[in-house]
Amino acid sequence: MYKYLALLLGLLAGALSAQEPAKPAADAAGEGAKPTYVNSETCQACHEDIFQAFLKNPHYRLETDKKRRWEQKACESCHGPGSKHAESMTAADIRQPAKLAPSQADKTCLSCHRNQLTHAGRIDSGHARSAIACTSCHSVHKPAEASRNGRHSAVVQQCTGCHLNALASFQKPHAHPLSTIPSAGNNGMSCLDCHNPHGAAARANLRFASANEPGCLKCHSDKRGPFAFEHAPMRTEGCGACHEPHGSANPRMLTRPQVRLLCLECHSNIASQPGTGTAAGGTLGGIPPAFHDLRSPRYANCTGCHMKIHGSHVNRSFLR
Repeated sequence: MYKYLALLLGLLAGALSAQEPAKPAADAAGEGAKPTYVNSETCQACHEDIFQAFLKNPHYRLETDKKRRWEQKACESCHGPGSKHAESMTAADIRQPAKLAPSQADKTCLSCHRNQLTHAGRIDSGHARSAIACTSCHSVHKPAEASRNGRHSAVVQQCTGCHLNALASFQKPHAHPLSTIPSAGNNGMSCLDCHNPHGAAARANLRFASANEPGCLKCHSDKRGPFAFEHAPMRTEGCGACHEPHGSANPRMLTRPQVRLLCLECHSNIASQPGTGTAAGGTLGGIPPAFHDLRSPRYANCTGCHMKIHGSHVNRSFLR
């Protein structure tokens, strides 16, 4: 009985196996076979317009760069191995950095750029913390701008697309000239003159002129120290203590409409040592001497006498 039962089960198993469909050839070779590199010529065959634009982009140097080992594979340095995509012609079979999560897109870019000085603070920069990917601002395929003013205009338009408050400040009566303003010409500035968008140690990704000096001193070198008698805000707060860097409704881009109102924010309500003009204990501020009658026009502008307000080599009160 058991012999006949075993024979019946064997025949049933054979019949079921005969009905199973044959496995496709792809399965035999491995359905998840790892894609391989096919070189840039294969990409060019279908993406001729993108490839021709890419020829004028700095990233095309990878095509002949033996040091980074991407020779003849510049496209695949960002998009990954392309054999599967070349066969299927579907977008799902190739990596598209513009559609990746910001952290993954940045990882792709930083595989080459992480050791560059300008990208040293990229990982913990404001843009990274806000999940702004490299591909949000950069186009790897687009040709580079030829002229200096053209590059600056493109940068300003890119930055102000998000930083609308800064763009509004540049429209005020007293502002730095932007390269997007026709009257500025080649003397126009771009955001990159003051900021490093890839990250910096300073607040707001500000650039330094040298060492730890504020970037403003690159242009305003006459305000550069070190001074024998420093005006404390220059060291503790920087230029932004008195000036609005993008633009202001006030002359000299000051934060207050009148110079005396700005000075009295610090130099008031603190008792000063007689005859010194400095506060007891060396703290900031100090009430002006009695002859400073602020109702008189001659005292309305503090810098009329205190001319070296950024710092002096000869006078503690910044008179000269």
